[in-house]
Amino acid sequence: MPVADAAPAVHALLDRLRPLVVAASAPERLRLVADTFPGQAVFSTSFGLEDQIISHLIFAHDLPIEVFTIDTGRNFQETYSTWNKTLIRYQQPIAVYAPQREDLENLLLQKGPNSFYESVDNRKECCHIRKVEPLNRALAGRGAWVTGIRAEQSQNRQTMDPVEWDAAHQLVKIHPLFDWTWEQALAFVQQEGIPVNPLHQQGFVSIGCAPCTRAIRLGEDFRAGRWWWEDLSAKECGLHATAPHDGPDPVVEPVPNHLSS
Repeated sequence: MPVADAAPAVHALLDRLRPLVVAASAPERLRLVADTFPGQAVFSTSFGLEDQIISHLIFAHDLPIEVFTIDTGRNFQETYSTWNKTLIRYQQPIAVYAPQREDLENLLLQKGPNSFYESVDNRKECCHIRKVEPLNRALAGRGAWVTGIRAEQSQNRQTMDPVEWDAAHQLVKIHPLFDWTWEQALAFVQQEGIPVNPLHQQGFVSIGCAPCTRAIRLGEDFRAGRWWWEDLSAKECGLHATAPHDGPDPVVEPVPNHLSS
């Protein structure tokens, strides 16, 4: 993300953090975040594979990074099950942000429950109410936002940096698994016995709201399962601003069936 609108002190901070992050392991990156932004670092989880890894690292190493999730109200039951298993496994709180009641009720009153299928604008409106606005509240006043983004996930995300300035939220954004491969992530969850969303074993590599996410077929692009009725170039919800592209995204295989859910 461009940092032209950031203060000189932010430029200096990013310049200091980038080489440290690149040289560090994932746990070390999270420790660096916690030390650099005491009491101001948060991690957003949607209970997908990458997010489960980061939650594990935060909880297992007792790092002072708040973990939160956005309950859009239309998550898969498997996602709620994974959420519950994570609470049981780690005995640590996960903060919850939900859509504003009035905004959601007005959307449903005016356009019904499935307006997102009708146009990209309608879909983005639904994403904004259910995801973006709650995220804005979760990040308000924070100094650092940890995400589960990996460069391999899409061509858009390959243009990102492991340490960025998020101008929209006025904070530093860190992706501790940015350079991890899908194979590394799979091996790690198996090694550590981390709870895995069972949807991964059904061919879901990207998990969002139930009406807007499907399994991918063998060899399909990573983002093919998100907003599957839309053109590939439109497939971001607004949580992570990225540059547009026209080419295919990397192909990623589903989670093997032998991994425990």
